[in-house]
Amino acid sequence: MKCPACRDLNNRVIDSRLGKEGDVIRRRRECEKCGRRFTTYERVEEYLPAVIKKDGRREPFDRMKIVAGLKKACEKLPVSLEAIEQAVDRIERMLLDRGEREVPSSVIGEAVMQELYNLDTVAYVRFASVYRSFQDINQFMDELEELLRERRRQQRERQQGGKGATARPAKPAQGGTRRARART
Repeated sequence: MKCPACRDLNNRVIDSRLGKEGDVIRRRRECEKCGRRFTTYERVEEYLPAVIKKDGRREPFDRMKIVAGLKKACEKLPVSLEAIEQAVDRIERMLLDRGEREVPSSVIGEAVMQELYNLDTVAYVRFASVYRSFQDINQFMDELEELLRERRRQQRERQQGGKGATARPAKPAQGGTRRARART
């Protein structure tokens, strides 16, 4: 493993720990040349499905693209890197559970939207504004209004508490607003 600072290959493992879910090993390493410490993760290589892009191209699933997109959406928000990694883990698990060799990019996009909705609503709106390619302010406002309706519904359910209300997980509108769905 190359040191991220000096690119030297000689380093030693100073600590290894199993991740919370037991599916990853976290290793702290120290470069023998420059002394810098860094972390690596070891996980079982599972074969994720190929991604079918909107233009029909196929490309391998790239975890780092999802991480980068989530990081960008969560920039300057109180969302930890650990929470982002866990969200990507859930997306990967969902893709593996589908058992398909190929999956449309829209399935991944909707899964990312769901994870962001549960992490931070501002991050969700940021991502939605790019992902849904809003053509005007009205489409953007429709998405915000849907988000507010869902939040109010959740608050009512919490207030009703044990009076027969069942709490459902937060869920954004599938396929966007009526206007956004009409475009597709």
